[in-house]
Amino acid sequence: MRGVQDGFGRQHDGLVSERDARAEALLARLAGRSIALVGMMGAGKTVIGRRLAARLGLDFVDTDHEIELAAAMTIPEIFALHGESYFRDRECRVVARVIGAGSRVVATGGGAFIHAATRAAVRSGAVSVWLKADFEVLMRRVRKRSNRPILYTADPEGTMKRLIEVRYPVYAQADATVISRDGTQDQVVEDVLAALESGPLGDGAAA
Repeated sequence: MRGVQDGFGRQHDGLVSERDARAEALLARLAGRSIALVGMMGAGKTVIGRRLAARLGLDFVDTDHEIELAAAMTIPEIFALHGESYFRDRECRVVARVIGAGSRVVATGGGAFIHAATRAAVRSGAVSVWLKADFEVLMRRVRKRSNRPILYTADPEGTMKRLIEVRYPVYAQADATVISRDGTQDQVVEDVLAALESGPLGDGAAA
């Protein structure tokens, strides 16, 4: 049983073997499906997705990044030039392509799961996990970034509240819900793993 160093340079015997066994058991339950993280902008889908993928030994894909690569422009530019409807159509095609390419961890855009066709694409090849965050947490996080075109309004807080009211009932249709709270990102990853391991969704995915 070989050991591994943690972030402080300490050696922990057997840690790699234990994590590998846990990952293999979870991936077996998922039976080749991807893990799709859904939720509002600022919920932490990208940062949690990267860490989750590393824990499971899977590739990580951010669909917003893939859309920007395919369009050769930023998401704010797509919104400004073509509008939201055009963006959602491209987003649906990218999500379907990414999920259809094999098992990986996928971070979706805030509005992706709300779009019926995109939601169907997620359900066809992935287990969905809603990263749910409170309004105050979301606003604190999104204020740090300027690439949120849907919040380019005179009242971004009011816009966020309206989006929460409309979107949360749809996000609730995800296979699992995990609270994205302030604190260590690794703890949220642990919560996602626990939700995937303990819920009926694992058995459903394998069916």
